[in-house]
Amino acid sequence: MDILKNIVENIWVQRAFWSLIVILFSFLIYHVVARFLNSKEKKNTKILSSKKNKTFIRMLKSIVGYTLGIITVLMILQIYGVNVTSMLAGVGIASIVIGFALQDAMKDIFRGLDIISDGYYDIGDVIKYGDNTGQVLSISLRTTKIQDINTMNTVSIANRNIDQVEIVSGYIYIPIPLPYELKVAKAEEVLKEIVKKLAKHEAITSADYQGITSFADSSLNYQIVVTCDPMVQLQTRRDALRVIVTTLEEHKISIPYNQIDVHSK
Repeated sequence: MDILKNIVENIWVQRAFWSLIVILFSFLIYHVVARFLNSKEKKNTKILSSKKNKTFIRMLKSIVGYTLGIITVLMILQIYGVNVTSMLAGVGIASIVIGFALQDAMKDIFRGLDIISDGYYDIGDVIKYGDNTGQVLSISLRTTKIQDINTMNTVSIANRNIDQVEIVSGYIYIPIPLPYELKVAKAEEVLKEIVKKLAKHEAITSADYQGITSFADSSLNYQIVVTCDPMVQLQTRRDALRVIVTTLEEHKISIPYNQIDVHSK
């Protein structure tokens, strides 16, 4: 009994016990909040509002996690006898040194909040960063994670680099060079046939003929635009080009190429 009493009365055992209680209580609070936010996320039915709410809710969960983590650490320090009040009072002096060390982290956090408040992009959008193009999987206070559409790898982007991020649209502009010898009326007839075929493609939501775009050295350039899910943009472009080429072949129309005319005297 004396041994048990000594263990119970040991200051380090008491501190460890209360520290464990604080940690478990923090986990419980986070679990309750996360469960509540997840239920709100699942109730969205509209696609646009669902994407924005999903982004906001996941960012909110990240903020709650960071906040609870900081509070938990401060409470444990207080349990172990650290004067947290005095420590926080001295933060003003230490913050200058810490600020230089953590300035990139702070930039990430502030830019992460900008992403949410300005609606720069949402979860589910397709963005391009450097050589990586992918769908946004998550947005936290510090990073944005995307799944590259070419490699299917997960890529993390520091939020401070938002200025280098491009939002990929679902538009695919396809120039079609046709010979000058081909009458415009005939060319447009064939191009409208191509548009009808493209509109039937399962991945294409719309297809339109836009007209003549330029006069090239060896061709008259027309243009077609199709829209699709950005995640399948590359394959959709390949499929569209195949439809264009096969249709031109059916009408015995050859795609012109640069030629050099040599004149001799």
